[in-house]
Amino acid sequence: MAAAERSAIGRPRAGARGAPARRWAWAGLGGVLAGALALRLWGIGQGLPYVYNIDESDHFVPRAIAMFGHNLNPHYFENPPAFTYLLHVLFAVWFGGSAGVAHAYAVHPGDLYTVGRAAAAVLGTLALWLLYLVGARLFNRGVGLLAAALGAVAFLPVFYAHLALNDVPTLAPVTLSLLGTAGVLRRGRLIDYLLAGVGLGLACATKYTAGIVLLPLIAASAARYLDRERGGAPGDSRGAAGLHVAGGLALAGFCALLAFLIANPYSALDFHSFRAALVHQSTASAEAQGKLGAPKEWGVLYYLWSLTWGLGWVPALAALGGAVAIWRVEARLGWLLVPAPVLFLAFMGLQGRYFGRWLLPIFPILCLLAAFFALALADALARRIASGRARGTPLGTRPPSSRLRAVTVVAAVVALCAQGAVYSIHSGLLLSRADTRNLTRAWMVAHVPQGARIVVEPVVPNGWVREARAGRGNASALARWSKYASLVAVISKDGELDPSARRVVGIEDYVRTLSPALIGWYERGGYCWVISGSTESGRAFADPRSVPQAVAYYRALSRQAEVVHHVSPYASGQGPVAFGFDWSFDYYPLAYHLPGPDMTVYRLHGGRCR
Repeated sequence: MAAAERSAIGRPRAGARGAPARRWAWAGLGGVLAGALALRLWGIGQGLPYVYNIDESDHFVPRAIAMFGHNLNPHYFENPPAFTYLLHVLFAVWFGGSAGVAHAYAVHPGDLYTVGRAAAAVLGTLALWLLYLVGARLFNRGVGLLAAALGAVAFLPVFYAHLALNDVPTLAPVTLSLLGTAGVLRRGRLIDYLLAGVGLGLACATKYTAGIVLLPLIAASAARYLDRERGGAPGDSRGAAGLHVAGGLALAGFCALLAFLIANPYSALDFHSFRAALVHQSTASAEAQGKLGAPKEWGVLYYLWSLTWGLGWVPALAALGGAVAIWRVEARLGWLLVPAPVLFLAFMGLQGRYFGRWLLPIFPILCLLAAFFALALADALARRIASGRARGTPLGTRPPSSRLRAVTVVAAVVALCAQGAVYSIHSGLLLSRADTRNLTRAWMVAHVPQGARIVVEPVVPNGWVREARAGRGNASALARWSKYASLVAVISKDGELDPSARRVVGIEDYVRTLSPALIGWYERGGYCWVISGSTESGRAFADPRSVPQAVAYYRALSRQAEVVHHVSPYASGQGPVAFGFDWSFDYYPLAYHLPGPDMTVYRLHGGRCR
């Protein structure tokens, strides 16, 4: 790449050609952050007062609330507790202490989830501001602004900012560490090592896999060592450079450990539980296809596919182009930005379970690579066009006009952000509408007698069948219908009814306990209403050889029972979308019109149901 391009793209210079003036950059950043926050808050009340995402309902919010009833030991380390502690503090402030939290959780539990989701949205937006600073420090303000804009609209970080989970909050400390690492590369001051270490520790205390940001810090430190060695006084440069970098890394390591312990103190105070949870989590993640209906592809291929929609086709290809082109601009940047996402993809691809959101820790780096490449390509295109207009000028050397450059930059921005913007706006529209499970419940309230015996698949939480008493909230909620114990299996391994072999199963194994023999069992017990959701039946039909009895059960149910109500999440004439642990739960395809699974209410007519 030409030397002129290196000055404009590769290094941060205040007057570098292609970098917007500071005031316009900050104005643009303000617009990006405002739009990003709006996208993340749009539809934040999805599903409430019921929490349908099982990770959201089980992990962070309820554990933050539980701390008000005992000490600060979360007694749960499969996910690190930094986000849980943050929610604990927010709840105490927002609701006025332990008594206020207890009252809110008893009367309006959805309010606590709203606060938790808002916290995730704000932290996700904060990460974009930090990403701009990283891009400005490593490249220039233009790259930083475009990287932030891409992160603002990319589908995965937008969708998961709507849930009180740790995936999006992790982006804030990850990007904070990258900001310190960028400072280490460009300036090498101890404050930069400190910042990188604090971000690293907080990132690991929020999500263990975020420790990948250690690799860029090591690369930046190695580059500083080589720079100081070359630039120092003869005879003592090697020792001085080594001492400075070693001291900086020691400071970063100390700050990382300290930040991790502050945000996860019981990793030391209850080390036995912490270690046992890490072993369990590692085993569960590596479990080969442990989830029925999980993808069968090689993990790396699945994650590469996830990038084409979670980040976008053009941004994913641009990030690949950036990973190749950056070595010609500045090899140090290549070592800082390229190995981490490559190794992360390889590591995650070797696990037994794959979820697109697990890629989020490397999204800031991918956004930087994509923005760098898009602007470099726009600059090169503008130069080529300008050279083609002036005969006798060597190709690619005539500087383009400001108008021509603006046109190519706008084209790059649109190409990079269009897919994410379309799907994130669609997601906001969709999440602001009623969930199919809420609509199904409303129909049942109107048409299914109170006290009736029903069978509900585990697509809804237990509170879904309860009815809060007027003025007394959920603490005294009574069961509106009598719910069959779906997670108590009475079917033998050969598909026969065997009540003597009753056993409790986990939600992952529910579909494995189904058999046509259950239909007669329901009817004899007077359970005349069966509510089924496609996120359960879809798992069976995605892998029919593994659960032939379950497939037979759903087919028998459709023949023997009457469909009395059906709610489709798809737009008219669209769908269905094939089951998958990403698209069936994040509703990415434009075929979706409502959040939630395809819901069907069946009425049985045999036995006591006549």
